[in-house]
Amino acid sequence: MLTFSRRRWLPVLAFLLVAPSFLFAWGTWGHQRINRAAVLALPAPLRTFFYNHIDFMVEESVVPDLRKYSINDRAEFPRHFIDLEDFGPGPLSQLPQTSQAAYARYDAALLDKSGRLPWYIQDMMGKLTQAMKNGRKDDILFLAADLGHYLGDAMQPLHTSANHDGQLTGQKGVHAFFESQLVERFGKDYNFRVAEPRVIDPVAETWRLIAQSHAAADTLLLIEKQLAAATPAAALYAVDAQGQVKKNVFNSQIHSPPYALSYHTALRHMVERQLRTATQAAANYWYTAWVNAGKPDLAALDTDYTTRSNAKNLKQELRLMQKGQFVDFSSFPEFEIVK
Repeated sequence: MLTFSRRRWLPVLAFLLVAPSFLFAWGTWGHQRINRAAVLALPAPLRTFFYNHIDFMVEESVVPDLRKYSINDRAEFPRHFIDLEDFGPGPLSQLPQTSQAAYARYDAALLDKSGRLPWYIQDMMGKLTQAMKNGRKDDILFLAADLGHYLGDAMQPLHTSANHDGQLTGQKGVHAFFESQLVERFGKDYNFRVAEPRVIDPVAETWRLIAQSHAAADTLLLIEKQLAAATPAAALYAVDAQGQVKKNVFNSQIHSPPYALSYHTALRHMVERQLRTATQAAANYWYTAWVNAGKPDLAALDTDYTTRSNAKNLKQELRLMQKGQFVDFSSFPEFEIVK
């Protein structure tokens, strides 16, 4: 049975205590399960290789966020979002569709302020395809795991909106509530089984995903605003013995369990849908990169011993994933640690 000790997170946690409430799209819990389920969705030739490195694919899924806050990599920040409202009121088809066209039209200052997410996904896809052509094992794993993270970000609706934390509508804190508290509380019942991956057009598919995600942003904000207005103020948040609102390790206010249940129910499976779409996207993009690279034999990059050693665990995980379930593994709990 595969487990990850919480002690491995303690050095990282010291850096994260000062981070804003919207630190991770989908939190650690969500990103790690997106990548794990996507690996299990791959066809056998690809799945064998990526499963041999499943621990890396899971842990690396949150490293793009750590680069933002642990080492303050300023170039990393705009890769995780796009504030579509900043680019004008027209349809998304009016925006530069390719990264080359975007970099030619917009200056770096605008992209750094308003986000590069859809174009950076395309950049990563090109690099992953080339790494597969070159048979560069470390590059393949690093790029694929990171690409899974950015696709996860794209499917968090608030990562496509300037109202990213409800700050424009009096709903500050909704970001962490939606993507982390709900996911950690209810995610154990989500079904992460997705279809076999298919070849996609990376440019068209990226914009389709962004459009689908953005369409959900106003919905999740409106539902929460209406629900909050209909709920007594004293019932919105969890409080301690002194009557103070509880906060998690990132200083986010913790909504009360009944209110979280009401919001999750009112969203009608939106959270699960977005996570499943992110999982399917990661599998589709990795598979497409492999096909476009000429279907190289990636399993040959590992020893037979490595593959044989993992075969039993892979079978166990595939059986569980037939029901949309995972083996027992732990993720850093953002909303279990309170102060």
